Amino acid sequence: MRHPTRRTLLAATVASTAAIPLLNAGHAGAVRAPGLDDPAKKEIAMKLVSSAENSSLDWKAQYKYIEDIGDGRGYTAGIIGFCSGTGDMLDLVELYTDRSPGNVLAKYLPALRAVDGTDSHAGLDPDYPRDWRRAAQDRAFQQAQNDERDRVYFDPAVRQGKADGLRALGQFAYYDAIVMHGGGSDRLSFGSIRRRALQSARPPAQGGDEVRYLHAFLDARVWAMKQEEAHSDTSRVDTAQRVFLRQGNLDLNPPLDWKVYGDSYHIG
Repeated sequence: MRHPTRRTLLAATVASTAAIPLLNAGHAGAVRAPGLDDPAKKEIAMKLVSSAENSSLDWKAQYKYIEDIGDGRGYTAGIIGFCSGTGDMLDLVELYTDRSPGNVLAKYLPALRAVDGTDSHAGLDPDYPRDWRRAAQDRAFQQAQNDERDRVYFDPAVRQGKADGLRALGQFAYYDAIVMHGGGSDRLSFGSIRRRALQSARPPAQGGDEVRYLHAFLDARVWAMKQEEAHSDTSRVDTAQRVFLRQGNLDLNPPLDWKVYGDSYHIG
């Protein structure tokens, strides 16, 4: 079951990415390898997010996922929860169509542009979910989902995490926050969460203690989640990321045991 834990509305995907302030990249040299962009660590990150977003560790099974979860963002679909109402689904289908003209979703581009910023299904129903699942069998569409996930969410999170001198766990905390809240500039976005944390603690790149800073960041994240009813279950922080932090597992090394929404998960 997909839990209604979606990010705040993104006005534009590109703007969201650009809005994340990067600190001096020269500090990144202090980050211990491997970071979250290491293939093995990235696979862990995908499974952790999937446990919260899909109640499953099988994140690759989610290419075909699509439904309206009633959160005001229209259809939610794919490996990272692209939404018809937030612009990122539109960007994804545009990319797919650029690479594979005439694909089964191309005909929905006018409708996706029209419903952007709303929860409307106008021009999408009744066949869009069926066609999405058909497209998900195409490796080109799967790759497009991977590439948009990285461009909009994963890569900006890892860059900022490294700039802040954070190891893999901190980079993941940033990634999970951007997935839910977006990278924009509103008061519940990743950028605002990070600024709130900086009021309480400094990251390693600024001479601060990594554990103290990550607790401050997770505190700020929980505050942001509780501002929206759809995000009010904070177990993806409280019984997952916070558990790893209290264990001192800053490199996000397996084995990992955590809970989300009361369900237990394990990576050996």
